[in-house]
Amino acid sequence: MRTSNSPHMSGRWHRIGSAAAAATALLLAGLGTAAHASAATPHKPSPAAVAAQVAKAHVRYENACGTTPKKGYAACNALRVTAGTTAYMEKQAALQGTTARTLRPDASSATPTGYGPSDLQDAYGLTDAAASNGSGETIAIVDAYDDPNAAADLATYRSYYGLPACTTANGCFKKVSQTGSTTSLPTADSGWAGEISLDLDMVSAIAPNADILLVEAKSASMANLGTAVNEAVKLGAKYVSNSYGGSESSSDTSYDSSYFNHPGVAITVSAGDEGYGAEYPAASKYVTAVGGTKLSTSSTSRGWTESVWNTSSTEGTGSGCSSYDAKPSWQTDTGCTKRMIADVSAVADPATGVSVYDSYGSDGTGWNTYGGTSASAPLIASVYALAGTPGSSDYPASYPYAAAGTSALNDVTSGSNGTCTTSYYCTARSGYDGPTGWGTPAGVGAFTG
Repeated sequence: MRTSNSPHMSGRWHRIGSAAAAATALLLAGLGTAAHASAATPHKPSPAAVAAQVAKAHVRYENACGTTPKKGYAACNALRVTAGTTAYMEKQAALQGTTARTLRPDASSATPTGYGPSDLQDAYGLTDAAASNGSGETIAIVDAYDDPNAAADLATYRSYYGLPACTTANGCFKKVSQTGSTTSLPTADSGWAGEISLDLDMVSAIAPNADILLVEAKSASMANLGTAVNEAVKLGAKYVSNSYGGSESSSDTSYDSSYFNHPGVAITVSAGDEGYGAEYPAASKYVTAVGGTKLSTSSTSRGWTESVWNTSSTEGTGSGCSSYDAKPSWQTDTGCTKRMIADVSAVADPATGVSVYDSYGSDGTGWNTYGGTSASAPLIASVYALAGTPGSSDYPASYPYAAAGTSALNDVTSGSNGTCTTSYYCTARSGYDGPTGWGTPAGVGAFTG
């Protein structure tokens, strides 16, 4: 996620996503794998064995990231917040003698400068749906660590835009840990707090009458974030948004069955923010992988135009063909024999970003303009909520495929997010493509069964 100093926004680039260099937690693979193996050894290993194990860890890291980490530096294929720097990432970068790979605004603003609810509802044909629907539905946001100001910041955003109050007192907003506790919450983290504010504000913008459940994992490991997804479903959410990701691994198919196989629940996941390349859990066959676009006003009948979000070679929407996850039955592109990312998309370019209010984040307090697929994932989860409760045995990721090629989706046909050998993996075209999937919402018709 980021901000920009375009004519439309204030500040500068703000919060990068899904592929910030270091992670915010336990490792999925790489260096963490070797460390776990060493810890399990019942006797003290020989110096030669230790050296061999360290060498193996470094090779794994180099394969994933291209450089050997210094002691204490986390491998880059751990999970990280899709939208920017966390306190943990900055600490780890300092150990390496670098700065965390993210960009920040110069300062926050006293008033919003990005797109607000009415802009987003108009751009995606949701004006009538957002005014009347979403009531009675619960949209869950899954993030790591605690945002102690989440409720207050949510209230500020909704008050400014004239949205109905959503508080713990009226039963609209609830914050819990991954175990469902309302009192024993994780440690606070200023980086993830900004992500939480973005997620909550996007739900508010698109589905202002829905209830919001914030589930905070105790760390950014797949085990804890996955447990939080399960808790969200257990607590009744039929729509669950996830704005985090990491490198794929051979463990992903087991994570699929443990955390993301929830028929009857629309689970959305950010496709990533560092340009072309597949990430997990966006690669899970059970989720809706959400790509990102540049959204601009235009003189067309729609009043808006979109292209693939691609700021630079290291900043743009993710996409790609999974190395591990099987292709779901409803996905029919022929160039990728496994799971292809993404399915659909929405605004993510910080140069055409969304307004967010955050008083605890590391990027400055107040109004900021955010981008990243951290914005598009909760936006799409909220469109699913406007469309109505999924069928109990359905995988809602299939719904946009049934509407493919119809007026229910805005086909995005221009732009790319990198270089690839199979063109549609990274380049927009008429119909399906990796960076934008089948396109962006044109009402709710493509998100219902």
